[in-house]
Amino acid sequence: MAKDHILVKLEPMAKRYGELEELLADPEVISNQGMYRTYLKEHGYLAKTVEPYRKLRAVMAREDEAEGILKDSSADREFTELAREELKSLAGEHERLMERIRSAFVEEDSESTRDAIIEIRAGTGGDEACLFAADLFRMYSRLAETHNWKIEVMDSSPTELQGFKEITFSVRGDDVFKYLRYESGAHRVQRVPQTEGSGRIHTSACTVAVMPEVEEIDLKIEEKDLHIETFRSSGPGGQNVNKLSTAVRITHLPTETVVSCQDEKSQHRNRSKAMRILRSRIYEQIRSKRDAERGALRRELIGSGDRSERIRTYNFPQNRVTDHRINFTLYDLQGVLLGELDQVIEKLIEYDKELKLKEL
Repeated sequence: MAKDHILVKLEPMAKRYGELEELLADPEVISNQGMYRTYLKEHGYLAKTVEPYRKLRAVMAREDEAEGILKDSSADREFTELAREELKSLAGEHERLMERIRSAFVEEDSESTRDAIIEIRAGTGGDEACLFAADLFRMYSRLAETHNWKIEVMDSSPTELQGFKEITFSVRGDDVFKYLRYESGAHRVQRVPQTEGSGRIHTSACTVAVMPEVEEIDLKIEEKDLHIETFRSSGPGGQNVNKLSTAVRITHLPTETVVSCQDEKSQHRNRSKAMRILRSRIYEQIRSKRDAERGALRRELIGSGDRSERIRTYNFPQNRVTDHRINFTLYDLQGVLLGELDQVIEKLIEYDKELKLKEL
């Protein structure tokens, strides 16, 4: 992307930044914690790009003024020399500010500061895949502990062997989605299952979807577009864990997106959690469609985030974890499953930056 294209893209961002400055000073917004938090995060994200952009605009104005003096044949000679010296000085400042802006473009986007909702689903492998889903949930839980993030289980389908057919949970904290977004895709495990008597190595898989969590002000869902059902919660083996119809199933009719939630004993809380998941799923559909229209290079090399795309293998016999997108292998499987994922994720972040720089 050429410089002028970056600056053109920054103009609406700068306008939005100004609007946010006014909104954050509005007493009505201040009194609404959810709204204020959302606007504050967006303001913080934009500041990293808009602040150097504002300084760059001031530098460019001074450059235009100096160039005007140089073009003025009637200008005093001493005045012309001063203008020439200032242009030399401003050129360095101009490039430093452009570098800050480029860095902000490759390091941040509008979703970077969001919290995340993660869905883990057991795939091929039967009971072993369900046990692997539980392993992945524990891995992310321990990773969250090391980063002081908060985990909240939103819905789950546990099995009798202490695995999960599916588990959905939120992760809240600083830069959560920015850090975890690369976990979307198919995770494969190679090991001898607990249920295998012959000692043969089996391959099982789970799919992970990491979605940015969005507030109600980000995505308005009309009540008329929802079909809401209630039913009794159930546990492993079909046992009733609640005699009342507290579980909630919500269908978003325009997109046919279905969300169920039954972990809470309160129908109201299950509905609230289901709506959070629903908003994130719909927002993710919109985001994926938008991303599909640009960034073909990054989709090819870093991955599309599609559930079916194999991204990582956890091989127990070799104590090996391999991330296939960047051909990176780490011989510390137990450490990774204990949440020591930083080395893998940081390499993915750095590689993603390199790809983004190629697109500028």
